[in-house]
Amino acid sequence: MENTAVRLIGLTRRFGTVRAVDNLDLTIAAGSTVALLGPNGAGKTTTISIMLGLSPADAGAATLFDRAPAEAVRAGRVGAMLQGTGFVSSATVRELVELARALYPRPLATDRILALAGLTDRAGRRLDRLSAGEAQRARFAFALAGGPELLVLDEPTTAMDVAARQAFWGAIREYAGAGNTVLFSTHHLDEADGYADRVVVLAAGRVVADGPPAQVRMLAGGRTVAFDLAGRPTDGLRSLPGVQSVEFRGDRVVLLTDDADATVTALAATGGFRNLEVNAANLEAAFLALTASGTEH
Repeated sequence: MENTAVRLIGLTRRFGTVRAVDNLDLTIAAGSTVALLGPNGAGKTTTISIMLGLSPADAGAATLFDRAPAEAVRAGRVGAMLQGTGFVSSATVRELVELARALYPRPLATDRILALAGLTDRAGRRLDRLSAGEAQRARFAFALAGGPELLVLDEPTTAMDVAARQAFWGAIREYAGAGNTVLFSTHHLDEADGYADRVVVLAAGRVVADGPPAQVRMLAGGRTVAFDLAGRPTDGLRSLPGVQSVEFRGDRVVLLTDDADATVTALAATGGFRNLEVNAANLEAAFLALTASGTEH
């Protein structure tokens, strides 16, 4: 097996005056599990689309296992689970899997695919009678059919409940444990923190952070200070000592600060809050700080 699964060099894609992908370089080693993170409009889906040969690049090049994307896909080395993929509604889950298997030279066994996707007991059900979460798992089954060495997943757990998400990531961990490469984009930062061995953060089409989850968490610096507003005004929160960013979650506020003691002291002087919590910065805090600043790390 080649040492490099994905190589993107100087990748650029414009839509009018907007650069969705801006001179992006990215190399992914075979056998790794990589999370691609970024806010809406960061270029994640466009990057994946170009990488799979579904969209053209205005500049730069993409190769998968040192081949053109279309060639690697045809050889069955790449499987993809993309947003908005549609299937013939009257087909059953098993029929979908068998159709997908027929497209590849060395497919996985049908029962293996169904088991990995958690659809063994839904094999005879029509696709238009699946729940939204089950439909996502059917897309996963389609992506697995060729036994790909590279599995690309774009927001894979959308519409899945907690139990289904846990089962899905258990299957991904098993599949990656066999030496396969997994690249996934997600808005669930806990998924990136828990299942990726490398995190790549995009902002405005560029890589702003790249490293193991623990290393990316450290880039946020400092700690988070969270509290309930309890009716207090929000003016002045950004000017508190040490505060780097402010996030509102309903009536709760999360401050990212590089001097928690100074932030809490100043906050206490203003009064009007409840349920104060101070914690080490997590991946979510790092993500907010990195994508707000756009600074490369």
